[in-house]
Amino acid sequence: MLEPDKEKRDRKDLATTLRELRKAAGLSGDRLAARVSMSQSKISRIESGRILPTVADVERIIQGLESVPSKTAQDVLSLARAANVDYASWRTAARVGIWRKQAEIKALTESSSTVRHFLPIMPSGLLQTAEYARAALTPVIEGNPARDIDRAVQARLAAQDALNDESRQFRFLRTEQATRLKRAPSPVMADQLRHMCEVSQRSNVDLAILPNSALVGASPLNIFVVYDDRLVIVEVFSGEIALRDYRDVSYHLNVFDYFWQNSLVRKNAIAFLNSIAEEFMS
Repeated sequence: MLEPDKEKRDRKDLATTLRELRKAAGLSGDRLAARVSMSQSKISRIESGRILPTVADVERIIQGLESVPSKTAQDVLSLARAANVDYASWRTAARVGIWRKQAEIKALTESSSTVRHFLPIMPSGLLQTAEYARAALTPVIEGNPARDIDRAVQARLAAQDALNDESRQFRFLRTEQATRLKRAPSPVMADQLRHMCEVSQRSNVDLAILPNSALVGASPLNIFVVYDDRLVIVEVFSGEIALRDYRDVSYHLNVFDYFWQNSLVRKNAIAFLNSIAEEFMS
């Protein structure tokens, strides 16, 4: 359903449809741009497929065209939502170099003012020690592609430089299951937990732990990262999905806030992590 070829077709179809709707409405690019408060160059890039409009952009364009039938408008919005979903498999990432993926994450982080990490499985790469990162990046399941582990670890650690910019805010939400899941030998696990406690002392980092004892009415299903209010990256076993529809972004922000409200924070979270670190070493 999310093959790259289909994504390209969706984007091309969206660009073509918007261009044809504008022409059918008898509007020039300049006139439409003025109506929807966009630059003419942006309208041109959208209609030529050089940039992908957000769902909100498409809504504004449809409103500016005024004469678009309701059924057509819904079809175009559905096309926009489909075009705003990307899927990338880990096989593809491994083929081009998993370290490149780490560089992409670093760039995304550096272009954001607030980054929220929902972590029901494992700590974010921004929080990992070198030993833990090596264990996490080493394939153990058949079908999981081979990768340049040394380079991937180095890239993951380099991405952590983003934490040094105190104008950027980071919120990390982990579950107790993720904290206890033994992805590496006990000493590595204990060091990883203590490292997270140290990082959480930064003024621009907030850390929360959702304990098993919390009464919650929703299930923490997938790792996801929200970059400001514009992009969500959701991890699945075989790859990751990028969501740009503002409704998807808003929903994931609501999910994050719901679990955060039921979590241990600040000193309580640190005390909890330290207690589990001691358990690993006992």
